[in-house]
Amino acid sequence: MPGISQSYQSLVSLAVAVPGLYWLLVLFGRRLKRRHGVRLGWLYHLFSLCLAVYVPALALDLPWSFIRHLGAAVIILSSTVLIAIVDRYVWDLHFKERHGVMVPKFLSELGRLAILALAVFLVLQLFYDQTIKGLLIAPGIAAVILGLAMQDLVGNVIAGMALQAGKSFGHGDWLIVDNRQGEVIEINWRSTRLKTLDDFCIEIPNREISRQTLINLNRPHRPYAMRIPVMLDNRTPPTRAKNVLLHAVANAKGVLPEPKPKVFLKNFGESGNEYEVKFWMDDYHRYSDISDAIRTNIWYALQRHGIRIPYPVRTVQLERPARDKQQEVQTAARLILRHQPLFKCLTDEQLDALLPRGKVVHFGRGETIIRQGDNGDSMFIIAAGEANVTAERNGLSRLVAGMKAGDCFGEMSLLTGELRSATVIANSDCEVVEIDKAVLGQSLKESPELLAQLSELLAQRQLSTQDAFAAEQSTAAGRAAREAVSANNLVHKLRAFFEL
Repeated sequence: MPGISQSYQSLVSLAVAVPGLYWLLVLFGRRLKRRHGVRLGWLYHLFSLCLAVYVPALALDLPWSFIRHLGAAVIILSSTVLIAIVDRYVWDLHFKERHGVMVPKFLSELGRLAILALAVFLVLQLFYDQTIKGLLIAPGIAAVILGLAMQDLVGNVIAGMALQAGKSFGHGDWLIVDNRQGEVIEINWRSTRLKTLDDFCIEIPNREISRQTLINLNRPHRPYAMRIPVMLDNRTPPTRAKNVLLHAVANAKGVLPEPKPKVFLKNFGESGNEYEVKFWMDDYHRYSDISDAIRTNIWYALQRHGIRIPYPVRTVQLERPARDKQQEVQTAARLILRHQPLFKCLTDEQLDALLPRGKVVHFGRGETIIRQGDNGDSMFIIAAGEANVTAERNGLSRLVAGMKAGDCFGEMSLLTGELRSATVIANSDCEVVEIDKAVLGQSLKESPELLAQLSELLAQRQLSTQDAFAAEQSTAAGRAAREAVSANNLVHKLRAFFEL
């Protein structure tokens, strides 16, 4: 009877202790998960249940034959809990969040494997009387055979650890390895995965990467330089060619303003001089778009300045003379000017004398025709295409107006000598006629009545630009008064500027 009573008391104690200990462990797990973000799954519940049974059974010294197996399960399952805690507090919180270091995947996996291996060794030594020495020596021959079979895998793992220890690259870096370019998206046990500009995945063994010359475009600094070769006619003076190329590159979308682009004369070839354009960018994803923008700007710039691109292939091409094309554009510009308030007072003879002296130029989509703040000594007439006018005040840039064939711009700088008050960017391919100060000055001397119309038009343009940045539009009467004052002031400026 005493033995039965003692056994009954032990079972009662066990029945009370197990649920209580289990719920305490579950509450502790919920606290870790909700407040600290530790990722605990269903294995934690199994660990809590095994520990809740094992601890009271061990304390009560119950004669269960499977007690050691239960203890082994507790240690193995506790290793999974420790792995979750290390993942959160070491890899995520300490390295990633506090120090901004992205730990390679294979390194965290190596830590998990080490914890699990330690748990297995403890289980074998504590519960199954297997010493660590015996465990290491017994399978020695098998380990040698397995090591020979896995020497490539082991070599890749060791090479990956060496690369990461030296911090050669990290996630998000752009690498050039054996003429293959890609962004690092994953570093695992065996290899490094790169994603190309075409969204292809390249998997390169770590051992191969360690043997190659590695180029990291993102280190030591994020902005990095790229180069584009350009072959130009050898009859073009190098200084002029460099200026044209620099202007084209600096206005290409995506090119960083600092450091400034550079142009080098690299070689004298049989068909032309070889130049190299050097520019800086900070996002290799956009390399194709930026290169396209640079080459497009260069083509238009070369066409405007009459610089030829030499080709080794000799071709026979019949073209309409450029003079006929220029006359066609000037004819379209003459029709435009006849309907412009600015030039209505000019006679047909005056227009016919004015336009042939103008220069026909071609701008590509996205190119800057004039820039706010630059000096200007010419005005432009759009014969074909569209353009946008933007102005900047106090660091704020706004779209002021849109222009199309039949519009003109640049009058303020041409007629008063002031700096350009706005930026005009080609919204499509544009053909424009450029008229400089000397050409228009002669017409003003012959037609003094043009001064009044010029001043009125310029006053309206000036006030429209200012109103685009005003918080509230002015009344019609107030605007008319402001236009009258502005026009009167501009008349004096015109007379002084053109010495009339």
